[in-house]
Amino acid sequence: MATKQFKAESKRLLELMINSIYSQKEVFLREIISNASDAIDKIYYKALTDEHLTFDQDRYYIKIIPDRKKRTLTIKDTGIGMTKEELENNLGTIAKSGSLAFKTKNELQDDHHIIGQFGVGFYSAFMVADVVTVISKALGSNEAYKWESKGAEGYTIEPCEKDSVGTEIILKLKENTEDENYDEFLDEYRLKAIIKKYSDFIRYPIKMDVTERRRKEGSENEFEEYKEEQVINSMVPIWRKNKNELTKEDYENFYHEKHFGFDKPIRYIHIKADGAVRYNAILYIPEKIPFDYYTQEYEKGLELYSNGVLIMEKCPDLLPDYFSFVKGMVDSEDLSLNISREMLQHDRQLKLIAKNIKNKIKRELANLLKENREQYEAFFQSFGRQLKYGVYSDFGSNKELLQDLLLFYSSKEKKYVTLEEYVSRMPGEQKYIYYATGDTNEKIAKLPQTELVTEKGYEILYFTDEIDEFAIKMLKEYKGKEFKSVSSSDLGIEEENEKQTDAEEKENHELFEFMKKVLSDKVKDVRASKRLKTHPVCLTADGDVSIEMEKVLKAMPNNQHIQANKILEINVQHPVFQSLNKAFEQDKEKLKLYTNLLYNQALLIEGLSIDDPVQFTNDVCKIMV
Repeated sequence: MATKQFKAESKRLLELMINSIYSQKEVFLREIISNASDAIDKIYYKALTDEHLTFDQDRYYIKIIPDRKKRTLTIKDTGIGMTKEELENNLGTIAKSGSLAFKTKNELQDDHHIIGQFGVGFYSAFMVADVVTVISKALGSNEAYKWESKGAEGYTIEPCEKDSVGTEIILKLKENTEDENYDEFLDEYRLKAIIKKYSDFIRYPIKMDVTERRRKEGSENEFEEYKEEQVINSMVPIWRKNKNELTKEDYENFYHEKHFGFDKPIRYIHIKADGAVRYNAILYIPEKIPFDYYTQEYEKGLELYSNGVLIMEKCPDLLPDYFSFVKGMVDSEDLSLNISREMLQHDRQLKLIAKNIKNKIKRELANLLKENREQYEAFFQSFGRQLKYGVYSDFGSNKELLQDLLLFYSSKEKKYVTLEEYVSRMPGEQKYIYYATGDTNEKIAKLPQTELVTEKGYEILYFTDEIDEFAIKMLKEYKGKEFKSVSSSDLGIEEENEKQTDAEEKENHELFEFMKKVLSDKVKDVRASKRLKTHPVCLTADGDVSIEMEKVLKAMPNNQHIQANKILEINVQHPVFQSLNKAFEQDKEKLKLYTNLLYNQALLIEGLSIDDPVQFTNDVCKIMV
């Protein structure tokens, strides 16, 4: 029998599709099952307009038959089948879609979602098979035909015997190599996993004879294996059911079945959108943080389906980074897919879905904060840092969306509060939202810099995450109230003794200048403090870069040696200041010693490292003898 050549432009086209279009070989089964589903759909659509044709759903199915001895994998369907001409046209011409032609011919509207459109999925079989055989009998025909090909060299078509309408695709699998194990596509467990992964929600049963074990009749210890036909796929996805049909347990079971997490989700969101873009989605807000969440290995994204067929395991474009903790799936019938159905064209539909999902998540988190504060605080402990990154990233473009979801520990309330709650309690004369930074709430509460603000009765927000201050700098203000660090050189608090402090500053100008020279470029200035009450010394910062920000920037790999403009503040009411004055008058060397000790003491209070720990310990010893 003469071999016919493919009608495509070149042998290279088939080679390109086999080797380049698909990133994973296992998707060949998804493509062939999708084509089989289309073939059954075509009978269903014909039955809608042909009064002589009935559609009994129980008669239609797809069956997977692995044969280890013959090294063949057969995919059988009871769909519409193909005539000799259709085999010639659909399989003999690469990239010609029979499904698209059927859809066009029958003028099916957008609510008829035949999957195949490009006509290349069938050829993915050549990724795993040396020989592909198609035996098909068309609806209404008494004849069957066999199409067979070994790849780019061409194909043959000849009459054959087939009792029932439908199509069988028989793949003669390639021999194993050092790099590829084609035997895996004959393994029952592996085939079940691929079907569940990609085709679990195909609307028709996907059957397979599965090996089971049972106790031999009349025996207590002997077992035997037997084959049992089972339906592998779920068929009806949970997201297509009405919400009132589903219970909380149904959603939680789906969460665990899809391996979204081992915890119980705090909230779930079931979306059925039928507007500018149509899609279904089920989204979950997890309770616990994945072990790799704040690592480079973590991949964000939602499962993406097109008409029930898995297109991407994780589609990152559906979630903004600040909501990357959300798990779930999206199924849309309006997506513009590329030729391999593995990636999306970046189109309007995808952007609309992503925007809608973003707003739904924001609304759900706001409701959780309002309705169940304890659960929200547990969520925030896990993922609050990501929300803060969202405020900081993209030059603050998302700060309006996220600012009301933030929580910070309050010095007064001794618990986490929102910015709205803080501002609502501010006294009329308070100009700023005050905050303090440190490693822990306990350490922040002991900071010398908090004394004056606390004495005034003002609430302080405690920042313990390294991203906190960066996010607040991007936020700048909330409801007209600017943020102010308690370590800022100017607290904006009018003090009764401010004139006295200025006078002391002027009076001790020579002392402070001497201390500044001792410290050289370590500090920008040494001055009398307006904020200290009981502590002798502290560091403050002048400018946009705070001391805490300097610590964070120093720890980064691409450290650019950015430093805060540090100011050493001295409490002129503290007994230590008398020792400084005395040393300035009588012993300049001792003043140098005191100056270095006070500076290093201030560094330790801030959690900063001392440049020379050995010298520091020696200095401590000097004042003890």
